[in-house]
Amino acid sequence: MKRLLPFLTELDAWVAELKLLKQITLDSRQVGEGDLFVALKGHQVDGRQFIQKAIEQGAGLVLAEADEGQTEIELDAKFAKYNLDRTSCKVVSVPNLARILSEIAGAFYANPSEKLTLVGVTGTNGKTTSAQLLAQWHNLLGGKSAVMGTIGNGLYGKIQEAANTTGSAIEVQRNLASFVEMGADFCAMEVSSHGLAQYRAEALSYDLAVFTNLSRDHLDYHKTMEEYAQAKFRLFSELDTKAQVLNADDEVGREWLAKLPNAVAVSTDASFSSDHKFVKATDVSFSLQGVKIAFESSWGNGELNSRLIGAFNVNNLLTTLASLLVLGHDLQKLIETAPLLQGVAGRMECVVSQKNPQNRPLVLVDYAHTPDALEKALQAARLHTEGELYCIFGCGGDRDAGKRPMMAAIAEELADKVIATDDNPRTEDNTKIMANILKGFVQVEKVQVIHDREQAIKTAIEQANEKDVILIAGKGHEDYQIIGTTKHHFSDQETAAKYLA
Repeated sequence: MKRLLPFLTELDAWVAELKLLKQITLDSRQVGEGDLFVALKGHQVDGRQFIQKAIEQGAGLVLAEADEGQTEIELDAKFAKYNLDRTSCKVVSVPNLARILSEIAGAFYANPSEKLTLVGVTGTNGKTTSAQLLAQWHNLLGGKSAVMGTIGNGLYGKIQEAANTTGSAIEVQRNLASFVEMGADFCAMEVSSHGLAQYRAEALSYDLAVFTNLSRDHLDYHKTMEEYAQAKFRLFSELDTKAQVLNADDEVGREWLAKLPNAVAVSTDASFSSDHKFVKATDVSFSLQGVKIAFESSWGNGELNSRLIGAFNVNNLLTTLASLLVLGHDLQKLIETAPLLQGVAGRMECVVSQKNPQNRPLVLVDYAHTPDALEKALQAARLHTEGELYCIFGCGGDRDAGKRPMMAAIAEELADKVIATDDNPRTEDNTKIMANILKGFVQVEKVQVIHDREQAIKTAIEQANEKDVILIAGKGHEDYQIIGTTKHHFSDQETAAKYLA
């Protein structure tokens, strides 16, 4: 709190003068009598243009992001261009407000991250699975977990949909305060590169930070892989983290381990050796029932039995195991409860027909929407394929176009049959998206192009037999398809189950 102490002392005086600030919000539409409105100059919208509206709705205090070059806090800042009537509200201009907002919100909500065990998980792929497994496993050991991330926020098993993987600095602190109030003693939080670059998790107290991997994604925002990696590394280098667990099978993970001598290394390579504390697999066997992992670690050796599917889930399981060991859980209890772990929605999720389960292909739904994730999902699916492997995939509109031909090349190499379809076209022309995808195929004539996603799934299920596996990639847990700016209900799982029946 040292950076903000003078400011917070002033803020305390203002709060006393205003009797009570009821809530803190970035959205002027949500402002009520006696609220604190924070006006940031956002990437798309300048929130300062809504200050007058917030005042009219009863705001008790407004904190506004200072103009570039301003270095001092200014009480009752002029903001002349907004024609403000400040007779009933203090307006304070604050330099670097976005960067210190997490700390302001933390003070407002009584620093909830210090009142439970908080684990931050970052990486390109595996964040959701690792966070969900952490929360689920902690519950199996008798705790009460919450999660924040791509699938949603809330107590484990009772999550509500979220707009972003990592919410605003205010939302994150508000959620943590809510979890504490509901009795949670643990929270697994996905920390996105956007969230780190925009300081949304800046003032949190992390008991553990976890790194899963790094591969191409979000270059429409970060521009280069170096910038993307640096945003992720902030969780380990600049934020308050008491311990770290990193994937040593990832090149970037190995680079970071060299900078973090006290971090714990995780590997699926039996020959792995390190000066760090470690958890590594020594033998792995796959079956239709799941996976068995013999492992060695700095805490002892053993075997994990899990119903999860795929090679990359070996790494997810070992990462979660290492994390819980670092946090002090008993190794034997972790081994005993591992078979009870369930797969995560939309992450190599098996879809079966309850009415007609026999003589049908195995259908897997996965969120893979990056080249690396698609490669790992197809490799995982191949381990369970006796016949042919189908891949249904598309690429989202208004996002990084460079990965589209890369994903096509991976699908062509690793699947026996490929159907290219629409994902979330958003406001981009779906024929343009498909043209970008098709550039990545060598034998484009062998690819089935079916824009209608339901028809693509129906076609694959009609063509496949009981020894085949169909991977439907890209949307995972999402139960909608974004066309233009409208969300239409659409679930890969529901659609697959319908035609399997």
